[in-house]
Formats: sequence, C-alpha cells, structure tokens
Amino acid sequence: SASLCSRCITLLGVFLCGGAANAARVYLMQISGKSTRIPIFHDSEAGFFDKTRTGELINRLSANTAVIGHSLTDNLSGGLRALAQAAAGISMVLAEERISNMRTVCAFGKELTEVAKYTEKANDILHLAKQETILLAGFFGVVRLSGNIIILSVLYKGGLLMATEHITVGKCSSFLMYAFWVDISIAGLSSFYFELMKGCGAGPRLWEVLDRKLDFPLNGQHHSPLILDHTETALCGSGKSTLVSLLLRLYDPDSGVITIDGHDVRDLNPYWLRSHIGTVSQEPALFSCSIAENIAYGAPDFNTVTVQEIHRAGQIANAYEFVRGLSERFDTVVGEKGVLLSGGQKQRIAIARALLKNPKILLLDEATSALDAENEFLVQEALERLMDGRTVLIIAHRLTTIQNADAVAVLGQRCVVECGQHAQLLCNYQGLFRKLMEKLAFFQEGQKQALKRAEDRGVL
Repeated sequence: SASLCSRCITLLGVFLCGGAANAARVYLMQISGKSTRIPIFHDSEAGFFDKTRTGELINRLSANTAVIGHSLTDNLSGGLRALAQAAAGISMVLAEERISNMRTVCAFGKELTEVAKYTEKANDILHLAKQETILLAGFFGVVRLSGNIIILSVLYKGGLLMATEHITVGKCSSFLMYAFWVDISIAGLSSFYFELMKGCGAGPRLWEVLDRKLDFPLNGQHHSPLILDHTETALCGSGKSTLVSLLLRLYDPDSGVITIDGHDVRDLNPYWLRSHIGTVSQEPALFSCSIAENIAYGAPDFNTVTVQEIHRAGQIANAYEFVRGLSERFDTVVGEKGVLLSGGQKQRIAIARALLKNPKILLLDEATSALDAENEFLVQEALERLMDGRTVLIIAHRLTTIQNADAVAVLGQRCVVECGQHAQLLCNYQGLFRKLMEKLAFFQEGQKQALKRAEDRGVL
C-alpha cells in the first residue's frame, strides 16, 4: 500500500508537469505565430510591393502565419487548433492600405513610421492574444490534467482493491480502459465547446453581411434594346462624377429619375444596363495580370476572345506600339492597379478593353486630365476612334476636350445651371461656362506672352 501511494504520487507529479508543459506549449505557439508578422512587413523594398499582389501579402501576414502555427502544434501534439482572428482585422486593414500605397509611403520616407504604426497595432493584438492564450492554456491544461487524475484515481483505488483481493487484475484493467475513454470524451467535449464558442462569436458578423438587403433590386422590368442618337454630351463643374455612378446604377437617386430612352434606370436590370455601358476613367483600374488578360476582360465572354481581337483592339487604342516594346509584349504583367505602366499606357489599355466590350453608351470621366501633351494626343486619338457611332458622355475639367460635343451641361452646386451647344453657351456673357472659358483664354494668353518673352531673351 505504501509503495502504491508513493508511485501514484510520483505519477501525479508527472501528470502535473505534463499539464503545465501542455499549457506552456499552447501559449508559446500562439504568441510565436502572431509575432512572425512584423518582420514580414518590415523587411521588403518598394519594388517587391509593386510586383506582388496585395491579397497575397495580406495572406502571408494572416493566413500563412496561422498555418505555421497549426503545423507546429500539429507536429508537437494534438492540443490547440483554433486561432481567434477578430482582433487581427485592425492590423490587416492597416497593412492592406499601406501595402497598396507603398510608393507613396516610400516617396515621403514614412517606412519607419508605418512600420511603427503596424507594430503598435500588432502589439495590441499580441496583448489580447496573450490574455486569450493564458485562459486557453489554463483551460486545456486543466482539461488534460482532469483526465489524467481520473485515470490516476482508478489506478490508485484499483491497486488498493487488488491488494486486498477484492477485484482481479482483469477488472482493474477494464476500469482503466473505461477511465481512458472518459478522458478522451472530456477532451473531445472541451474542444467541441471551444469551437462552438468561436462559431457563436463569428456568426453574427457573417449573418449581418448575408442578411443585408440590397438598396435596389437585381432584376428589372424592361429589357428593350437601347436606341440612341449617337450624341456627345459634356459635363463640367461639380458633382459630375456622381452621375457616372448613378448611370451605372452603383447607386440609386434619392429623388428624381434618370432615364435612358424614356425608361427609368431603376426599372432596368443593372447587369443588363452595365453590359451596354463602357467607361474610361481618369485612373483606370487594371488587374495584376497580363496586358492581354486586362484587355480581354472587357469582352462579354472572356474565354472566347482571340489573340487577333486583342491585338486589333490594342492597335485601335494606340497601345500596340508600346506593348511591342515590352519584353513579354501582351503577356507582360502590369502589376497591381497597373503600377508598372505609365498613366498614358494604362489609359490606352483601358480604351482597348472598352473597345472589346463594344458598348452603346460610353462614359469618359476625366480620361485625359492627368496626362502629358504627348500621351494626351495619343489617348485623345484613340478615344475619337472609340466614340465613333456611340452615345458619349464626356466629363472634363479641360474645356478644350468638349469643344466638339453636341451638347454641354454645366454643373454647379449639385445641379445643372446651363445646358446647350458650345457656341450657344459662349454667347451667354453672364453664364458660368463663358466665365470658365474666359479664365482659360486668359491663362493661355499668359502662356503665349511668357513664351514670347523667353524667345525675345534668347532662352528658346
């Protein structure tokens, strides 16, 4: 009996050490997984961010570090498998924003500042993770210890009963096996409870998104073909880019109506409507894939576009020559948002993409306002080819780009203050359009005088 007690006490000590070791392992593996994210964000140059997709980097910062933690814990033992991700959202948002604007960060020399901000957010998460991990480690440590104590109790009591010959060795072994299965059941129930609590915490955030009602219906009432008069209308002033969003039904108006061929756009299927509208914006959105894939994206069926169609669209958009000068030509990857191309090159790719879509309505939102003279000429030439035979809505600050428009609408204070042909609006001496053109003429005259003075001095 004395020998049995001493051995059980020794075994209890081993189990206590095992529980403490299990708790320590859970704690260290959780903390190390979260700590690996800061060096990944810290030690990379700007070129790396240009060539690597933001989503891939965010995955490295979040999912892959979690995978490493899973791998380590799985290889060491079968304890903790879960990782709370809610608090990490703050640092991931911060990282995504900074990574997507890495050139701006580098241009202003703010690398260390942004790393410090990310580190601060990561440390906040680390603090929360430590609190969570301590509770988790204690929870799983106690669960494992309780199962071991059950087995130890059966072993101790069974040993005493066998010593007095009240039970046989076979019965004691059976009880030990039962205790072992109870231990496994307790561990399984604890893991089930832990996973259930995680689901209860994450569920409401997911249901909130899934149960959200759309601001407008996806299915409209009218599907008649668009019949347009192939006119060009130009807008200049304030609130004009909002009209693009309204025409595309990205938003619906709070009051009033927007009609196309007499049909309220709210009665039209937004998917059908957008299939007939092409857009070229001031900062075209290109995907982090090849030039050919970006151009083919505009086609109704991406998979049916031929190489010849892509090349022809590139030629019409004045993009073919510069693409031929690239090492991989149309297979050249443009980087995230087209960061590896110039502004004029991106615009011409966007025009080629719109050509493949072959829309009946074309929206040009400041398409040439951010370009130099040479690129503006090439883009404007491509736009004129794209506008042929289509209804075009030109949004412009540069009033010279709207001189050939069939109608001009001037916006001021979120409403149309003038509307008419270019020549008619110029004849209105009190009108806003006339004042804008006078300011432009004064600026151009000042440029001519400065050029003449430079020539007189022999500078040019």
